Amino acid sequence: MLLLRCPPLPLLLLLPLSSRPQKLPTRDEELFQMQIRDKAFFHDSSVIPDGAEISSYLFRDTPKRYFFVVEEDNTPLAVTVTPCDAPLEWKLSVQELPEEASGEGSGEPEPLEQQKQQITNEEGTELFSYKGNDVEYFVSSSSPSGLYQLDLLSTEKDTHFKVYATTTPESDQPYPELPYDPRIDVTSLGRTTVTLAWKPSPTASLLKQPIQYCIVINKEHNFKSLCAVEAKLSSDDAFMMAPKPGLDFSPFDFAHFGFPSDNNSGKERGFLKSSSKFGRQTPPKPRVDLHKVCMGNKNIFTVSDLKPDTQYYFDMFAVNTNTNMSTAYIGTFARTKEEAKQKTVELKDGRVTDVFIKRKGAKFLRFAPVSSHQKVTFSVHSCLDAVQIQVRRDGKLVLSQNVEGVRQFQLRGKAKAKYLIRLKGSKKGASMLKILATTRPNKQSFPSLPEDTRIKAFDKLRTCSSVTVAWLGTQERNKFCIYKREVDDNYDEEQKKREQNQCLGPDKRKKWEKVLCKYFHSQNAQKAVTTETIRGLQPSKSYLLDVYVIGHGGHSVKYRSKLVKTRKFC
Repeated sequence: MLLLRCPPLPLLLLLPLSSRPQKLPTRDEELFQMQIRDKAFFHDSSVIPDGAEISSYLFRDTPKRYFFVVEEDNTPLAVTVTPCDAPLEWKLSVQELPEEASGEGSGEPEPLEQQKQQITNEEGTELFSYKGNDVEYFVSSSSPSGLYQLDLLSTEKDTHFKVYATTTPESDQPYPELPYDPRIDVTSLGRTTVTLAWKPSPTASLLKQPIQYCIVINKEHNFKSLCAVEAKLSSDDAFMMAPKPGLDFSPFDFAHFGFPSDNNSGKERGFLKSSSKFGRQTPPKPRVDLHKVCMGNKNIFTVSDLKPDTQYYFDMFAVNTNTNMSTAYIGTFARTKEEAKQKTVELKDGRVTDVFIKRKGAKFLRFAPVSSHQKVTFSVHSCLDAVQIQVRRDGKLVLSQNVEGVRQFQLRGKAKAKYLIRLKGSKKGASMLKILATTRPNKQSFPSLPEDTRIKAFDKLRTCSSVTVAWLGTQERNKFCIYKREVDDNYDEEQKKREQNQCLGPDKRKKWEKVLCKYFHSQNAQKAVTTETIRGLQPSKSYLLDVYVIGHGGHSVKYRSKLVKTRKFC
C-alpha cells in the first residue's frame, strides 16, 4: 500500500524512516478524500499522495525528487508522469525499509530535523527510467515494500509536469480508457472545413462515467497530452464555451486564428510570475495559433472557417469530468483543399459590367488599356450593401476602399499598365454592383449623387389626396423621375429594406406608377434642392415613393425610398 506522512504544516519534505517502532499511515478513505480536496496541501511537497494527481514545476537543470512508501510486499503499483511543455528525464527507484519501520508504534510524527537525519542517502535499486515528452507509465502488479524515489530532471527549459501514483490501479481508473482503435478519422475535407470522427471511450460507454471530449486544432504539430496544450494556451483562451445544440464549433475568425492578436500578448502565466523569487525571469510567450474546445459526449465534429490549402493538426482528448484527468487519442493532420480558382472577368474601356458576388465571396476583374493613358477612372455602383474594392496596378496595391452607393476613383496612369480589381462582398448577404473602367476622363456613365439621398416629406403640406416631397440634386444637370406605389398599412422598414436595390431602374417599374420626370441642377450646391407635389392619391392610404436620377449614359441610381400616408380627414 502506498503511504504518506501527513504531519502538521509545514509539510515534511521527506517521509521518515524511524529507528524506533512506528506504524506508517495507511490509505485511510477519509484522509484520502481530504488529500484530493486540498490539492494545495501537496503543492511543492516531496510527498506523492496515493490516488491523486499532483502538478509541479521544474527549473532547467535542477533535479527534483519525490518519495512514497509501499508498506507491504506484493502490492500493485502504478506511476504516471506527464510532461507538459518540455521533455523530461525521470527515474523510479526503491530502497528497502528497515525492519524497525514495519513494527507497531504510536504513529506520532517526529521532529523535522530528526526525520531528516533518519533518511538514507543511498540511491536504491532502479526500477524504471525514461527520457522524452511522452506520457509514460510504470505499472507493476506485485511491487516490493520500500521507500520509493521518483527523480525528475528537465535539461531543455523550465517546465511543469504532472505525476499520479496509486496502489489500487484496478479500482481507481482515473484516466479515461481509450477504445481499441484510438485514431481520429477525417471523414470529410473541404476548402474551409474538416469533419472528424472517433470511437467513444469505454469509460463512458461501458462504465458510464462522465466523459467529455476536447478537440485541439493548430498549425504546428500534434500534442501528446492536454497538459502540453494548456501550457501553450493563455489562461484566457484555455477553455471555450461548448457550441449550441445543432451548431458545430467555428472559432477561426481572423481575430483568433492565423492572425496575431494584441489581446493578452506577452501575458505570463501565474506560476511563471512566482518564479522571479528564484532569480529567473521568464520572457513573455508569443501568441500561438491554437484552439481548444470541449463539446460534451459527441463523437463526430466539424471544424469550420479554416484557411484553404493549409495543413492543420487535430488532437482529441477524453476527459473524466469527475477527476479532470485526460487521455489522448492518436492525433491526426489534414490539409484543406485549395481555393477554387477565380475566373477573371475582362473589363472593356468605357463599358459598364454587372457583377454578382455571393455572401462573403469575392470576384476578380482585369482591366488592360490598349493605349497609353495619363489617368484611369473606376466608377462603382453598389446596388445593395457596401462592398470592398481593391485595385492593383502591375501587382502593387494602389486602391482599397469600401463602396456604398456610387463612388468614383481616379488613379494615375502608367504606360502598358494592367489593373487587377478584387471586389469583396458583404457578410450580410449577396452583393450586386455595376463597375465601369475607362481611360477617358469625360466618359461618365453613372450620374453624380449628393451625399444625402433621402427623400423628405412635408407633414404640414400633406392632404387627403396629395403629399409634397423634396430631394437634393447636384451641380450637374440630370434627369429625375419620381414613381409611386400603393402599399399596405403594415408595410414596414424591413420590407422597404429588401426592396432597396439601387440598380433596378425605371424600366422595371409599371407605367401607371410613374408620376413625372424633370431635369434639374443648381450651380450652388447648397441650393440644389427640388420639390414636387404628388396628387391624385386616396385618403388614408400608404404609398412608397422612389426617385431615380438618370445619367447621360442612361444608367440610373435610385434614391432611398420614402413611405408616406395621406390624411384620413381633410
